[in-house]
Amino acid sequence: MKTDDISEKISPKIGRQISLGGLRCFAAAARLESFTQAASSLNLTHGAVSRAVRALEDELGLALFERRHRRVYLTAAGSTLLHATQQAFGILEHAVQGLYRQAQQAPIVLSCEPTLLMRWLIPRLPSFQQAHPEINVQLVAGGGPVVFHDGITLAIRRNDFAWERHIYSRVLFAEKVGPVCKPEALARFVEGSGSDLRLRRDAVLLHSATRPTAWDDWAQAQGMTLDGLAQQRFDHFYFSLQAASAGLGIGIGPWRQVRDDIHAGMLVAPFGFQQDGSSYCLLTPQPIAPGSAVEQLQRWLQQQ
Repeated sequence: MKTDDISEKISPKIGRQISLGGLRCFAAAARLESFTQAASSLNLTHGAVSRAVRALEDELGLALFERRHRRVYLTAAGSTLLHATQQAFGILEHAVQGLYRQAQQAPIVLSCEPTLLMRWLIPRLPSFQQAHPEINVQLVAGGGPVVFHDGITLAIRRNDFAWERHIYSRVLFAEKVGPVCKPEALARFVEGSGSDLRLRRDAVLLHSATRPTAWDDWAQAQGMTLDGLAQQRFDHFYFSLQAASAGLGIGIGPWRQVRDDIHAGMLVAPFGFQQDGSSYCLLTPQPIAPGSAVEQLQRWLQQQ
């Protein structure tokens, strides 16, 4: 949609205000020798370009064009101003490109919950670096509320807590969980077959302090009871998963944090995985700009 809006102003030493929009219209008309073509190139109306150039001539007190039929030709004053305008806009373009490159080269500091970082993100990040070598991603382990002014660009968090209203979030993936254990230990912890699988009475349940209700939530969804089963607790989730890999018991495993071990045959998930109602989200202090490095990283994360 074309517009008549030409509003930017600069103030020269003579005290008059010179329109930056007028200078753009003037430069385009001078280059194309046509107000009509200049209007088309700037997505403005012919009248807007004509008025902007006329206002510029009035502000300077000089004719910049000789108007002949449908063509316009630069006067001596117009040639002088065109040369200066091209230099000025060239300097601005160079500065903008430099700032853009600087922004592209600045590292994206991504904060991610430790277990997800260690077992899911780090093993996959080389594929992003290979596809986007120009984007520098720095990883930081962290959980809970995010303080972005500490140098963090964005964060991956599970939505099991409320973040501040000014934080923007985009869902990356829904969380799916299920019991996992070492293949050789399966018969010690699980009995039955097919749809009649159940935990053995001497199974050891591995808990994590960071998800204290994980087993109870899963059992309730399955219609099972955990009464009387032995339990062992760990401070961090990755300790409970490592204990499951070692055969110490059976733990609750989030799909994305155990999928590599399952594919490698180090863990099995006898009951499969079900969504637990939570999701992992990408948090940012402001909306993600289209085409930015952060948007490219966001798309890649969602594809994983």
